[in-house]
Amino acid sequence: MSGETRFRQSMQSAITAMQAGGRSMRSDHPNTPRAYSEFSRVLDPSIYEALPDDWLVGITDVVGSTSAIKSGRYEDVNYAGASVIAAVGNAWGDFDFPFVFRGDGAAFALPPQGIMTATSALRQVSAFAKANLNLALRAGLLTVGEIRANGRDVRIARYAASENATYAMFAGGGLKWAERQIKNGRYLVKPGSYTTKPDLTGLTCDWEPFLSQRGEILSLLVEPYEDRSPEAFASLAKCVLSVLDAGTRQAQPLSRNTAIAKDSARTVDLEGWPAVASNSDFRKYDDGLRLTLDCTREQIETVEAILVAAKARGEVNFGLHRQSHALMTCFVPSGKPDSHLHFLDGMGGGYAKAAEMMEANELALVSLR
Repeated sequence: MSGETRFRQSMQSAITAMQAGGRSMRSDHPNTPRAYSEFSRVLDPSIYEALPDDWLVGITDVVGSTSAIKSGRYEDVNYAGASVIAAVGNAWGDFDFPFVFRGDGAAFALPPQGIMTATSALRQVSAFAKANLNLALRAGLLTVGEIRANGRDVRIARYAASENATYAMFAGGGLKWAERQIKNGRYLVKPGSYTTKPDLTGLTCDWEPFLSQRGEILSLLVEPYEDRSPEAFASLAKCVLSVLDAGTRQAQPLSRNTAIAKDSARTVDLEGWPAVASNSDFRKYDDGLRLTLDCTREQIETVEAILVAAKARGEVNFGLHRQSHALMTCFVPSGKPDSHLHFLDGMGGGYAKAAEMMEANELALVSLR
């Protein structure tokens, strides 16, 4: 049986389950993972739990994001990237589902009865990005079972950034594999002829870019090669984080001293600002480290030397980009203002530029073989 045939059968099973069982408003993952408040814990591969085979994985990315960023459209790219999170959550009825913001796109997972929600939201945000932002937003959807059939996995853990904000962390290599397939034209969800507008209630970009207070805003991606030990990568990641002081939040890029609202009549709530900073996703695990940090140049050079050596040993691939400012796209779920989420990226290209460096590294490695 071909992969595409198996995928169509899995999607049909998901539709059948949805039609037979009705639409659940909440995640039905049988063993919802506990949330860990220490980021170092989500580097431990043993805490991740596998999603069921029939769950759905959706992925988006802005086509040509590097070009758009070069023309100064940082905020549009980030807004398009975060839009599917808002659209899916508002349509689903809550935000108790795994998702991750990736700068110029996002990934999420839903149980099988969410197939109509996922498909509709993906179509809507693609059409919205084209019509309102003049950006091409590529969207794809497939099952966890299809990913597993191709030798990867989708496992999740939960990181409690604060008492009210919890983010999903992803491991197993499944999202990376799925993203590559979608970029190659498989599993695509194309906008429909009569697509309605997505419900992006709560998604805002209310703040001016945040100037680095320590030297430079670092966008860093570090991924292990597939044949390497997860435990060894966890050890390396902890070494990197210890240099960057991420564990003490000293590298947190949101400073109230540089918080400037776009609305000149709006003032910064100094008492409430720590909650904004603590609810941000400046560090996460998404098949590897994904960090937006405010660092000294010496810290960046030290980390780069560590990663260059690890890359030379064949342990990791990495990409980094330096810039002067960080960007924040905010989301405040309807009815749950305390659970506000803040998605961070670098203003000068951020994750998109770091990913570009990683791709160049991979091409160079292939050419040497």
